[in-house]
Amino acid sequence: MNGKYFYYAIAALFGVLSSLVNFFPFFFLQLLFLYFLFNYKRFTTTQLWSIAGCFIIFLWIGHHSASNNFTVIPASTSTFYLQYTQDPKIDGDLFQVKATEQQYKEKVLVRYKIQSELEKEGLKTKKYYQYLCRVSGTLEKPKIAKNPNAFHYRNYLARKQIFWIIEIQENPLQNCAPQKPSPLVIFKQLRYTGIKYLESHFPVEIAALSAALIFGDQNLFDPDVLSAYQKTGLVHLLAISGLHVSLLIAMVFYLGIRSGLTKQSMINILLVLLPIYVILTGASPSVNRSVMMIFLVLLTVKWQARLKLLPLDAISLAFNIYLFISPMVIFDAGFQLSFSVSLVIILSAPYILQSYQRNITRMLVTSLAAQLAALPFLLYHYFEASFIGLFANMVYIPLFSFVYLPGLYLLFFIQFIFGKTPLIVTKLFLTIISLANQFIDYLADISFFHFIPGRPNLVLLIDYIFLLLAIFNLWEARTYSRKRIYLFIFSGLLMFSQLSWNWLDPYGEVTMIDVGQGDSILIRFPHGKGTYLIDTGGTVNFGEEKWRERAKEFEVGRDVVVPFLKGKGITKIDKLILTHGDMDHIGGTFSIMKELKVKQILMPSVAEPSTTELNIIKEAKKQKIPVLKVSAQDHWSNEESPFYILSPEKNYAGERNGGSIAFIAQIGGASWFFGGDLDQEGEEKIIKKYLHLQIDVLKAGHHGSKTSSAESFIKQISPKIALISAGENNRFGHPHQEVLDRLAKTKTIIYRTDLQGAITYKFYHGNGTFLPYIP
Repeated sequence: MNGKYFYYAIAALFGVLSSLVNFFPFFFLQLLFLYFLFNYKRFTTTQLWSIAGCFIIFLWIGHHSASNNFTVIPASTSTFYLQYTQDPKIDGDLFQVKATEQQYKEKVLVRYKIQSELEKEGLKTKKYYQYLCRVSGTLEKPKIAKNPNAFHYRNYLARKQIFWIIEIQENPLQNCAPQKPSPLVIFKQLRYTGIKYLESHFPVEIAALSAALIFGDQNLFDPDVLSAYQKTGLVHLLAISGLHVSLLIAMVFYLGIRSGLTKQSMINILLVLLPIYVILTGASPSVNRSVMMIFLVLLTVKWQARLKLLPLDAISLAFNIYLFISPMVIFDAGFQLSFSVSLVIILSAPYILQSYQRNITRMLVTSLAAQLAALPFLLYHYFEASFIGLFANMVYIPLFSFVYLPGLYLLFFIQFIFGKTPLIVTKLFLTIISLANQFIDYLADISFFHFIPGRPNLVLLIDYIFLLLAIFNLWEARTYSRKRIYLFIFSGLLMFSQLSWNWLDPYGEVTMIDVGQGDSILIRFPHGKGTYLIDTGGTVNFGEEKWRERAKEFEVGRDVVVPFLKGKGITKIDKLILTHGDMDHIGGTFSIMKELKVKQILMPSVAEPSTTELNIIKEAKKQKIPVLKVSAQDHWSNEESPFYILSPEKNYAGERNGGSIAFIAQIGGASWFFGGDLDQEGEEKIIKKYLHLQIDVLKAGHHGSKTSSAESFIKQISPKIALISAGENNRFGHPHQEVLDRLAKTKTIIYRTDLQGAITYKFYHGNGTFLPYIP
């Protein structure tokens, strides 16, 4: 059976995907797979039936998992009996911890808003694992995605069998009774204690890296440093993976042998320690895969007379075992990346890597193979990839393998045993880590290496997979006359197929992005003929006490608008139209300017710009982005789509909302009115000046506030459609009922972001359709 377990892994994959994603496509692929094995691999009837049986088993496992993945806790429940099952996360004044509700035996997520700095410090030092706690609170459903390609938190938690968030109003440890700890709980508590020990005894840079490499916890990292690792494609080094586990196992094995233990004794010890190691490092997909593979390999060494296992067999068996235990993990990005990258490296080792004799060349080739294997998954989950990682890996893999990993373990044990570490050693590591972090931050800002084609659809995903198979197949071919030519062609197709698809797409769109209480509207014409963004949303931050501040505060531009645009493969904004100076309209501009190329910024011609507007102008000047101050009668056109600015007058000196840029446009066969937060006075001026103005689609002013959308204005322009951008359950009561009633009188169809998420008008030439993200 050597080398054959891989085919069972493919059957298991098709079985799980058939039950959890879509039955017919993956069932059809399974039939093709069996035909391939029969016709080309000459599998026997018995082997074919066993692989078909594997498919059926995993089909049933996936179906069983999906059919039992629901909540049993009644929505009206207000009293809960909890056992905390993971380390708590304390970020600013937010306390969050996973728990099991003991009455219903169901996982839940517990949230608590910390009341004081003293209470926060107390919560950091408490034990959570050995108690049964009675708490009162309210059940809330996790948030759903309200924009295309946005993170769907409810689905993410549901795949981890968590369906409720319990919002509690009292200290989570207030009413607790001690419980007899299980071995699992003891090791989890040991992990939590170890992380806290690092945090309290080392500088934050050393503590963060040590917690990641020793205990698999990245929560101590500065968010900006973590972001730099992600942007450069080096974040895998912070996750405990096969490289780290192998090095650690090799060190332990060597020390055991040097201490006088036999090889067989060390294998037995490692077989016992590996499951404990999984718990101590957080049981992430990469850890689970690595440990399962090493565990299986050690078993074959122990029973070498009876069983032999190739690396391909080990990863295939680990894959099947993992899916058998937890089929929903197939949706986990870490699981997908860990297995795909490891599989490609295993498959390429005997064919591709052996062709390169120099170690540095072999490292570069390994890095390239890993990047190619990860590419479809990176694009699907994160919409972009960075090829700077190809070269950065050459520096950072040796740094992590031979400096960070052994050195930080040594520092940890010296501190633990002797109570302190030599100051010179601590300073040395602090210097190395600081320099390495500065360098990776520099690499992250090199936009030339960023590949951002957006999230691939199913057709493009299949395209990527077949192109990658073709590239690897050609790469490993030893003799082929046109090998380099075809490699060049397929690599070009890999890089440009999705970019070409984006450009060839004949459909345009106008999308009101759901940015909560704010405005942001994308206008994109087909074939790259123009991409405009009207406002960027923004987060209004109220002055908080220092201890309440989050490590990375939510920011609409960075966390909503930029991912939305990158998900569509948009990297360039031709015109960034900032209607006026309020934060909820322009606060996200700095993130847009940092992450995307902005060719031109339009601002209202006002006598007194806001502080935020002045800061934007300053940043634009630094980036050499032209800023135009526009006013009534300015205009431009985009082939069949003219744009006319109606307001404000030049050097407007009144109230800020009244000075919003208001303009009309012909887009996709409809006439549109965009007016920012233009008030009723400004609307009245427009209809007096333009007596015959009629509009098909109205972007309602000021989020549906009664200070905009005057009755006379609505009556004259007589819109067929009204778009209202407002935050869900916002404290202003937007949109106001008076506005809704005014629009109802003219039989205007209303679309609202607070109820329906992003609203998209997709058009082809002169016809279009409105598509709310939440129907």
